[in-house]
Amino acid sequence: MYQSAVKQRILSVKEEFTPVENSLADFFLHNTKQMDFSSKNLSKVLYVSEAALSRFAKKCGYKGYRELIFNYQNDLVQETDEPDVSKMAQEVHDRYWELLQHAFSMLDEVQVARVAGLMSSSRRVFVYGMGSSGFAAQEFQLRFMRLGLAVEAITDPQMMRMNSAVLGAQDMVVGITLSGKTKEVLESLHLAKGNHARAVLLTGLTKLASEGTYDEVLALAAVEGLDTGAMISPQFPVLVILDMLYTYFLESDMSLKTQKHRETLEALQREHRR
Repeated sequence: MYQSAVKQRILSVKEEFTPVENSLADFFLHNTKQMDFSSKNLSKVLYVSEAALSRFAKKCGYKGYRELIFNYQNDLVQETDEPDVSKMAQEVHDRYWELLQHAFSMLDEVQVARVAGLMSSSRRVFVYGMGSSGFAAQEFQLRFMRLGLAVEAITDPQMMRMNSAVLGAQDMVVGITLSGKTKEVLESLHLAKGNHARAVLLTGLTKLASEGTYDEVLALAAVEGLDTGAMISPQFPVLVILDMLYTYFLESDMSLKTQKHRETLEALQREHRR
């Protein structure tokens, strides 16, 4: 379905919303009908205050609720049914291909090998991420735990801060933020680094690499609108880097890590047979 400009804006800041603002976001994202969108009427329909509507609009980048709803109503007029499936499939294919090409064009294999080496020599590895990056962090844990790495994904911001406060020089933290703007992840990485832990950032905002706060900054391929997940999964560029790290990590001691992988699979199979 046609993805309106207002909906794209909402998606781009959805991770920053309060619970009330999330309920408003869900309404605007899923509604397809014209109605009385006045703040007085909508506040009654959605059981929120008119002030909450105003704050929501400003958080989405509009001057106020009137500007948001003016654009939203115009977008509703333009929304159309889904285009021909073959055209839509081709568009998704092209976006994935563009992103994959971009990922490998900017890949620094020497740096990937260094990060894999840091993982191998660390006592424990923690992976921080929120939203879609949190799901990527959990995939990171699943993949590398099977190779015997002491790794844990943390997706709760308070747990990130508490964990970073007790780390030491033998520990490592990997932070994932495609936008480079997830302050909870960035602040927790800074805290970990302040406690002498190894800090690696995976981000699409490559200018962060020049800040010198991290041991390594791995650049993620990004195209416009990717962090909103409007067409393809924001996890995709993270998973590309994850697979590269996995390959280099496995190569450093293949026989031992292959054995660990086999042992974890056998443990899962025994559980399934019960």
